[in-house]
Amino acid sequence: MENQNNVTEFVFMGLWENKQLELLFFLLFLLCYLAVLMGNFIILLTITCSHLIEQPMYYFLCHLSLMDLCYTSTVVPRLIRDLGAARKNISYNNCMAQLFTAHLLAGVEILILVSMALDRYVAIVKPLHYMVLMNRRRCNMLVFMVWGLGFWHSVALLLMVLSLPFCGPNQIDHYICDVKPLLKLVCKDIHVVSILVIANSGMVVVVIFLVLVASYIVILWNLRTYSSIGRRKALSTCSSHIMVVVLFSVPCIYTYVLPAGSENKDKEVSVFYTVIAPMLNPLIYTLRNMEMKIAMGKVWSKMAHSEFKSGG
Repeated sequence: MENQNNVTEFVFMGLWENKQLELLFFLLFLLCYLAVLMGNFIILLTITCSHLIEQPMYYFLCHLSLMDLCYTSTVVPRLIRDLGAARKNISYNNCMAQLFTAHLLAGVEILILVSMALDRYVAIVKPLHYMVLMNRRRCNMLVFMVWGLGFWHSVALLLMVLSLPFCGPNQIDHYICDVKPLLKLVCKDIHVVSILVIANSGMVVVVIFLVLVASYIVILWNLRTYSSIGRRKALSTCSSHIMVVVLFSVPCIYTYVLPAGSENKDKEVSVFYTVIAPMLNPLIYTLRNMEMKIAMGKVWSKMAHSEFKSGG
């Protein structure tokens, strides 16, 4: 079949067909998005305006918060708009742009979590070599590598989707332009493409998740040699990381490991990594981290003091 494309726009079916329920969630997701913006902005401000930026762990946390802000802003504003709109349409080009951007940012985010796990591994398993192994040049190299891999993943996915013919219908059973709901609209056999998508997204997430779990098992095993105070501090940090990894990775695995044709709760589960995880990440990292709380207090008191002086 010739790869012709008759579709110029797509129409989202959204999360629910109940209009009253959509209006209720319009308000709920708006509040969630404001919480994401405020929470991650506070983390960015606290780390960049304090000594914490010099520490690799917080340097990576800064990038994670930035990814949460960008990723959520790629998905949630349109979701909020569509919940209040009569027709939830998106042009073909905008759909492809959203697909590329969302996968780029999500790919970078999960690889930043790998960098954070690596940082904790070196800090706990090889503490004497920590400052040499995790110097700023290496941290910058890791960030560049993360962006490179994220870009490669999203470009490969985008090129695959661009090569597919969409002849109609154009209704996407989702609230975002994602690869799996788009595959259901393709007017040719998608078995090979579906396997490629599972390999590109699903299996990659599974492998990364297993690597992260294995690294944290090694970290927890090595904590036996630590004093009770050191163990408690390290456990507090590692448990925060594990919670964030589980919140983001498990819904991603559910979404991308199953084939495109299967009937599952993809769009409901995707709310976890598009809205819930970015909203909870700042809470997890601040409420369970004494260093962050102290730094936050210092930054805010410094800002209040400078404002008082300028006002006086």
